[in-house]
Formats: sequence, structure tokens, C-alpha cells
Amino acid sequence: MPSNREIRTAARQKLSGQWGQPVLTTLVYSLISAASGSIPFAGLLVLCPLEFGYKQTFLRLVRGEDSSEMVGDQFNVFNRFGRYLGVSLLVLLYTLLWTLLFIIPGIIKGYAYSMTPYIAHDREDLDAEGCIQESRMMMKGYKWKLFCLDLSFIGWALLCCLTFGIGFLWLQPYIEASHAKFYDELRERRKQPLD
Repeated sequence: MPSNREIRTAARQKLSGQWGQPVLTTLVYSLISAASGSIPFAGLLVLCPLEFGYKQTFLRLVRGEDSSEMVGDQFNVFNRFGRYLGVSLLVLLYTLLWTLLFIIPGIIKGYAYSMTPYIAHDREDLDAEGCIQESRMMMKGYKWKLFCLDLSFIGWALLCCLTFGIGFLWLQPYIEASHAKFYDELRERRKQPLD
């Protein structure tokens, strides 16, 4: 498994020279997220699947697939609305239940389920529970590594606060591309036979 620094470098290279679409995609996603907050139930029905679509656009970017229509591509999840709503709501429910039990287990489970949006994209044969279980297996031994990857963006996040939040339009794509690259590395690692 590459180091977190190598994962971030690979993500930056994929974003290099084509920041426009990722930034615009993030802006659209952020605006919809903000608007959804004022309509709790309807917002949940839209935002849960849309989060999956947003993450999956970065997976395609990291894989070198066509990313010229990222803004629109994030809405492709609504072509299979039932599937993505079911998967995202189940992840939300499980995470919430663990968090109600104790905060730390909720955070740990959040990391265990973090690969679910990508798995839902790659594994059409799996139902919601199957996607979650696959994420849990994939993240065994890697939750701390992903947590450290997230921590490595704190300095950038603090700098973004100085820009009145505008900098997050560039930081969030960097984080999402890094997460997508992390997933692809884990996926490749699972394909390899054990030593």
C-alpha cells in the first residue's frame, strides 16, 4: 500500500490542469447540501444518494476516465435512485446507531463504511448490506491509515478558513480525489494473493 503522501501526490497529479470541473462539481454539491438543510426529509432523500454520486465522479477522475462532465455526472446516481438511496440510508443508519452507543465507535464504524460509495459503483451485483460488508472487510487494518490521511489535510483546512471558506472549493476535490485513490489502492491490494 502506498504511503499517504504518495496517495495525495497521485491525487494532485490527477487534478493537475483540470481543476475547473472538480471545483464546479464541489460548488454545485455544496449549494445543494446547503439548500437541503432547510428541508430535512426531502433533503435527506436527495443528499444521501447525491453524496455517492459526488464521490463516484472523483473515482472516475482518479481512474483517468472522462471527467469533462463531472457536474452532471454526479446526478447519474438518480438513474438508479432506489439502489443508491437504500445503500446510503443503510450506511447512515448504521453509523448513527453506533454513534448513539458511543461517539468513538461511531467514528470507527464511519471509517469502516467509508468505501461503500465506491463499492456500490463497482459492484452492481451487491445489495446495500453486501456493499457495507465489503467496505468493512476492505478497511480491516486500514481505518487508522485513512484517519491519518484525513488528518494530513488539517493545515490546508485552517488556511481555507482564512479565505472565508472559498478555499474549500479546491481543498474538497483534493480530499475526495485522495479518498478515491485510497480506495483504488485497497481494491488492487485485495486482488493480489496473500504472501
